[in-house]
Amino acid sequence: MSIDSFKTRRTLTVGSETVHYYSLPALEAAGFPGVARLPYSLRILLENLLRREDSAFVKKDDVATLAGWDVRSGAEREIAFMPARVLLQDFTGVPAVVDLAAMRDGVVKLGGDPSRVNPMQPVELVIDHSVQVDHFGGANSFALNVELEYQRNGERYEFLRWGQNALANFRVVPPGTGIVHQVNVEYLARVVCRENVDGQTFATRTRRWSTASAWWGGASVASRPRPRCSASPRRC
Repeated sequence: MSIDSFKTRRTLTVGSETVHYYSLPALEAAGFPGVARLPYSLRILLENLLRREDSAFVKKDDVATLAGWDVRSGAEREIAFMPARVLLQDFTGVPAVVDLAAMRDGVVKLGGDPSRVNPMQPVELVIDHSVQVDHFGGANSFALNVELEYQRNGERYEFLRWGQNALANFRVVPPGTGIVHQVNVEYLARVVCRENVDGQTFATRTRRWSTASAWWGGASVASRPRPRCSASPRRC
């Protein structure tokens, strides 16, 4: 739970359920009249700092500096942004899973419990950057292309399947499902996220690593939940 130096934590009752959030209007009333005029992207960062204030990674002064931001001031300060979730595709995602596997090996060598090494935030990896078109124009073209994709990338896909089974907060969307941007908007995105620790709610902020875009922030449109990967040994 945030230290909440500026007393911005508020409670919202929805039906029989009570949730908590951090209010930017409350911060404005606490002595920062310029909050409402901040660019939307900076307000996203500001809410994130309010919710994460712990006097270690996020300090009271960090919140105050951003809340009073002036484009003409030239002030420079590092912002400890924590996304609600991380979205990966397979080319950039495999090295991230390799890092986690290496850290687990290191923990084992030190006599620790490797299962304690997991992503801090939910991570979803969409396999979409390995497709090649060898067959086209036929009724079975898609199936043939997917079959070849598994043959060419079998070792990587087996490794990613290990990651999904071994790591908490990590899941994989298998090949042949769609491109990462489409899958994210149609199946994975959450409009509102909730942390189970103390019922905090907040709009989704996504860190996206992709060859097409460095990162997207803000709310996305959610649809129906995505089914888990197939249990077939050949599928992630």
